[in-house]
Formats: sequence, structure tokens, C-alpha cells
Amino acid sequence: MGHSRSAKAKTHKRIVQIASKRFREEGLAGIGIADLMKEAGLTVGGFYKHFKSRDDLVAEAIGSALGVWKRQVDAAASDGPPVTYESLVDEYLSEAHRNHPGTGCPVGALAGDIARSDKRTRALVTRQIRENIELLATLLREANGNDKGGARAQAILGYCALVGALSVARAASDDQLSREILKTVTQLLKNPAS
Repeated sequence: MGHSRSAKAKTHKRIVQIASKRFREEGLAGIGIADLMKEAGLTVGGFYKHFKSRDDLVAEAIGSALGVWKRQVDAAASDGPPVTYESLVDEYLSEAHRNHPGTGCPVGALAGDIARSDKRTRALVTRQIRENIELLATLLREANGNDKGGARAQAILGYCALVGALSVARAASDDQLSREILKTVTQLLKNPAS
């Protein structure tokens, strides 16, 4: 019995990982349950042994992709590379992040889809957006000294600029324009007075 629970948990995790990547690559409506289950080596009937509904899978898949910045902060606390406002901006607006939505930020890949998704998924993403804004505000306060609200406003603007710039850079079919968008927004976020 323990082995079958363990095997079921591994299978469940594999389905969530595949769905997380594929949703970010193709959108929430861009891939069906049958294709996801086939990619996992399972039948559609097996889906309901793991999830009550497609919405449950969407919430788990997006939830599993959240928290990248927190993991970086936790790693930095354990002698990993330091996390700064500038390092987050550079990484988020990199060509690698633009080119690989399946392994990147689900908000940047799916903001429009998430806005139309169920309450559970939106609540998960809302919590993450809040945490990301607070992290950016904390990093800005540390870099610029304490302030009474300017860091939070700058963090909100910065987060929205990151997600928006990444989305627009992905939408542009002109690679030169796409790179220019990433570079320009990176420079403006890191040097707002420039």
C-alpha cells in the first residue's frame, strides 16, 4: 500500500510539472487534458485519480511555478549568491527568460489567462504578486535607505514594468525590437533618473 501511495504521489507530481511547463508555454487553453496526460504517459481516465477538475490542476501547476524569488532569497541566506533589486531585474528581463516561458515566471507568461481563471488560482497568484512587490520594496529600501512609502510605489511600478516588458518582448516578432525592449526597461528600472 505504501508503494502505491508513493507511486501515485510521484505520478501526481510529474503531471503537475508537465502541466506547469506546458501551460506557461501554450497558455491555459492552449493544451488539453488529453495531451497533458499523454505526455505524462497516462490516460485521460487517470486524470481524475489525481484531480477533481481541470481548475484543480491549473491551480497546482501555477502554484508549483511560483516562489522563484523566495527560493533565491532563501538560497542567499544559506551562502548562495546575493539577491539584489538589480539582479532580479537583470534575470527577469533576460533573453533566456524571454525565450523559455515554460521555465519562467507564470505571471509573465499567463497574466491574461490568470485574470480569467478560477478564484483559487487567482488567490495563489495574488499572494505571490504581493510577496514579490514586498521583496522588491525591501530590496529598494536596503539599497536606498529607509523611506515612508516611495520604495513600495517604486516596487509596484517595477514589478508591473517587469511583467509588462517581458510580455511585450515575447509578443514582438522583431528580435531586435524585442531585445531593445528588454534592455531599455532594464536600464530604466535600474537607473530611474536616467
